[in-house]
Amino acid sequence: MNKTHPQSNGDVATFDSTKSFSEERDCCRPRSARMSCTGRRICISAVALLVLAAAVGLAVALGLLLRAPVNRFCAASNNRTGFLCDDRATCIPASQVCDSVSNCRDGEDEQEKLCGDLPRSLPGYLVFHCSNPASWVYADQRCNGMNDCGDCSDEMGSLAACPPCGSEWWSCSPVLYEYCSCVPRRLCRDGTQHCLAWSDEYFCRP
Repeated sequence: MNKTHPQSNGDVATFDSTKSFSEERDCCRPRSARMSCTGRRICISAVALLVLAAAVGLAVALGLLLRAPVNRFCAASNNRTGFLCDDRATCIPASQVCDSVSNCRDGEDEQEKLCGDLPRSLPGYLVFHCSNPASWVYADQRCNGMNDCGDCSDEMGSLAACPPCGSEWWSCSPVLYEYCSCVPRRLCRDGTQHCLAWSDEYFCRP
């Protein structure tokens, strides 16, 4: 329903009561105010996009941090078990890991996460467990001819599974505690008994 109101100049003004109050209010708002509302909507959308981008970036970063650990197994000199440095070219013997000397260029062989709780903090391939559960040696010390475990379990028996004495060793029952089933040929015929039957002095040749 339309109402008429007399005007001072004699004209009649019409007021449309069917328009909502909010529509009337918006029409009466200054143009700059309406534009500021649009600007706020754009700002809110931009902030939302930034938050989404940050969330995606965080997820990617966490994925990189949680990725599978680098495989550092390698074969060092004499085909011994080794540790591969970050340069992916240097392979150091297992026994040089966590020896308080940085053998890798960037010192990754001495990092706290690797050396903080020996031997549990070491990768399994770097460790050999002796027959005595309380004892362990580095994997490259297994089958090296030396009694590193103290009970020769790293040199003899099924646990170590070592091959026969190599060409640089003489097979016998050693006198010295440091050897197990072989003695170095360099000790042969040196005038000192190293084997129980003296075979290192009578039969072995350096």
